Formats: sequence, structure tokens, C-alpha cells
Amino acid sequence: MTVSVSMAFADLRSIPMDVAPFRLSGAVYGALLNHRAALAALGDKVGKPPHDAAPKAPVLYIKPRNTFALCGDFVPFPAAHDELEAAANLGLVIGRSACRVAPDDALEHVAGYLIVVDVSIPSASHYRPQVRFKARDGFCPLGPKVTARADIPSPDALKIRTRIDGVLVQTASTADLIRPAAQLLAAVSEFMTLAPGEVLATGAAAPAARVRSGQTVLVEIDGLGELSNRFLGIGA
Repeated sequence: MTVSVSMAFADLRSIPMDVAPFRLSGAVYGALLNHRAALAALGDKVGKPPHDAAPKAPVLYIKPRNTFALCGDFVPFPAAHDELEAAANLGLVIGRSACRVAPDDALEHVAGYLIVVDVSIPSASHYRPQVRFKARDGFCPLGPKVTARADIPSPDALKIRTRIDGVLVQTASTADLIRPAAQLLAAVSEFMTLAPGEVLATGAAAPAARVRSGQTVLVEIDGLGELSNRFLGIGA
């Protein structure tokens, strides 16, 4: 079973996105450095101050509601920048409140899955990126639909493909997540409750795709369809 997402981007800023039997009414939380390729891309920086080691707990960023965009929406491209990063993630749509859940039970709190594209202004900060780099309007395309959890046998073996203007620029897999979906949800729920309608993005490979104004990013995840968005300079 799949559930189409059909609201306009402008409506999402003030009205919950109806996706029966729940709503995408909260924020998107994303995991940084939860993909083996992302951690490997840091090289020896992982062992240097101020952190001195790889993260021992999930490192999260937040995408508030102003960042939401749907399939086919334009993503505003800030005129002061030449490139943006577009990082493809598997998103877990929360259907039941998740608080201190065990890994074996974690996916019972997931209603379904969708594609999440974490759009960011490039930054050297890997652990604590500034909100202004990640939380701009339209910087979190979601969709193209929510696919019921029962329709995906395992969220931990899905291929992710990113194309820019039709050219394949990255292939990744959820099999390479450091904390697979259930473990990540359980770990996050240890220190914060995730409510129905919120989304947890499980982590992206590195390097993230780089996109310029006027280009179109298409992300495909096995079983979840394709999410396509054109990036357009503000005022264009």
C-alpha cells in the first residue's frame, strides 16, 4: 500500500500534511555521520580535537517545517552561493510515539518510509552545522509518497541513487548505515521522544551531491519511487 502526498509546498508551512492514517505534522530529524562513507570521508579528522573519536551516540540535525518541499517543488537557491549539497536519506515516518524503545521493537513505531533530501549550504562543520546552513526554506524535499512499512521487507538493504540533470552522480545503500534503522530509532528514543508525524532521516553517504542553480536533483530509493526537485535561484 502506498499513500500519495499531494499538498502544495506553500500549504505545508501552516497546515499539517495529511498522510492517512497520520500526518507529517512535526519536524524532520536527521542523523549525521551514520553512513560508513560519511565517516570514512572525514579521514583522520575523526580522531582529532575537539572530539578525538567517532561519535558514540547519534549526532542529529533538525529540519523544521519551513524547510519542507514536495516532489516537483522548486528549491530556492540562495544567490550568494555557487553550490548546495543534496544528501539522499531514507526517512522513517513515525506512526506511534517512540520513547526508550528497544531495537527489536523499534520498527513497530514506524508507519512507513519516504525519501528525504537534506539540502545544505556547504560547511566545514561536520558535527554541529549551523542552523542557517540547513534550515532555509525548501531545504528538505520529502516524498514522493509514504510507503507503508509492511511493503518494505527490510529498510536495511535499499539502494539509493542520486541523479543531477539525468546523470547518475552517487549510488549508496542503507546496508552501509552504521546504526541500521531500528538501532538508530532506538538510540534516538533514549534521549528524546519521537511523536507521530515526525520523520527520522537515517543518514547519507558522502560526499553529498553538489547542485547548482537551474539543475534538477532526482533521488530514487528501492521500493519508494523517485523524488525530483529543480533548484532555482531566488528571484529567478
